[in-house]
Amino acid sequence: MEMKYKRILLKLSGESLMGDKQFGIDNTRISSYAQQIKEIHQAGVEVAIVIGGGNIFRGVQAEQGGMDRTHGDYMGMLATMINSMALQAALEAAGVHTRLQSAIEMKEIAEPFVRRRAVRHLEKGRVVIFGAGTGNPFFTTDSAASLRAIEINADVILKGTRVDGIYTADPLKNSDAVKFDRISFDEVYAKGLNVMDMTAFTLCKENNLPIIVFDMDTPGNLFKLMNGANVGTIVSLS
Repeated sequence: MEMKYKRILLKLSGESLMGDKQFGIDNTRISSYAQQIKEIHQAGVEVAIVIGGGNIFRGVQAEQGGMDRTHGDYMGMLATMINSMALQAALEAAGVHTRLQSAIEMKEIAEPFVRRRAVRHLEKGRVVIFGAGTGNPFFTTDSAASLRAIEINADVILKGTRVDGIYTADPLKNSDAVKFDRISFDEVYAKGLNVMDMTAFTLCKENNLPIIVFDMDTPGNLFKLMNGANVGTIVSLS
């Protein structure tokens, strides 16, 4: 079966890994993600992944508590590595070969990020997880996802969330919110919609990299999306 995209960057939030918990990692949720990723990987899609760390720690939290923002952001990067290692373990338990690359050197647990090596892993059929954000403070994991997607020449960024696309307002708070099937980068700017942080979003626009926002928590959605079904909302230049 021919998939719609050959190489993707899947962006997962740390909060999504909590499932129904208040903190940390829900084993059922991460196993479900691993199975969904395995499904598209077996269909021939080259998969790279970036995960946030909000289920464990956020740099912004530290700043609010009086801690230096830079220090807090590095702590947040370590949180993304914990999540990345957990997803790597879940994928390998499902029989999927993975490589974990870190933007901060941690040679005992991950390779350093090397673009050419990452691309080679993808070509060889391995799932590549990029941990520790960009390795720089003041940049979110959304920015890391955009940057890595551009570096590896991904066809699209898939942003897995708890909602099934982009709406005129938060659908969890406003029952009158209307979903967009497709929207342009300029419309997102004009309407003030919150898709990604502005740095990440602008990076995608400038490099003509489409973004699809979809519900990752519903098993089967990822495969349907790869198969060309109208799942989620696509953001593109036109």
